[in-house]
Amino acid sequence: MRVAVLGFGVMVLVAAGCGSERTRQVAATAPPGHVSPKPKPRPVAPKPKPAAPRCSATTERSLTSARSSYAGFAPDGAVAYRAPGGAVVARFGRENVNGYPTYFGVLGKRVAKDCRALWYRVQLPLRPNGSVGWVRASAIELEPVDLRIEVDVSRRDLKLFRAGRRVLEAAVAVGAAATPTPVGRYYVNQRLVPTDTSGPYGPGALGISAFSPVLTGWAQGGPVAIHGTNEPWSIGHAVSNGCIRLPNDTLERLFKIVPPGTQVIIHP
Repeated sequence: MRVAVLGFGVMVLVAAGCGSERTRQVAATAPPGHVSPKPKPRPVAPKPKPAAPRCSATTERSLTSARSSYAGFAPDGAVAYRAPGGAVVARFGRENVNGYPTYFGVLGKRVAKDCRALWYRVQLPLRPNGSVGWVRASAIELEPVDLRIEVDVSRRDLKLFRAGRRVLEAAVAVGAAATPTPVGRYYVNQRLVPTDTSGPYGPGALGISAFSPVLTGWAQGGPVAIHGTNEPWSIGHAVSNGCIRLPNDTLERLFKIVPPGTQVIIHP
């Protein structure tokens, strides 16, 4: 898993004679010299060829569910369009500003008439929060993900699901009233390890595709992350600048298993 360092019976029947007289059954025999004709072989009908798959080229197929989703890895970068073949929304290099490979959360696909994927509808790590776009299928490699993170801001609670089943739950710190944690549907777009693991981010951070709704002047636009903390007293309180803080030991458990592309749903 990629990490950047910062600076799924046979039954037998016997016939009985009937009537008052016994009769003798004699097997029928062919007359001498007669040769029975051999039965003609029945023609074998050829097996029908399986029909080629046919799809509607205008139909979008969803690739996310409560049990699974997909990450889209762009080994050579990608161009995101507002619609298939439409205006360009953004261009992404092989890595982001933190040196982490470019990943997208994949929501759906547009296919050709033979059902080959032509375009993928993806989540973008851009403002405004919840931005989506289309990238060519040839630009990304799909990676299946069976994990999902859900955060309840009002309850200050985080849950991790695997294939739809809850496998972890923990209390978290969330954004203060003046710097709220943004609600919506996002994805893990980077996994970062700070050079100082005793600092405010603890042993690591799962960067997500969300940005602070108010701290627009911060470095990199005020991105939001799920990370550890050097203030364990803050867990369970609304005190952060919008990020989601976990106790360091819980963050380490999460960091070991959560891959890029994991869906993150933040509820009010």
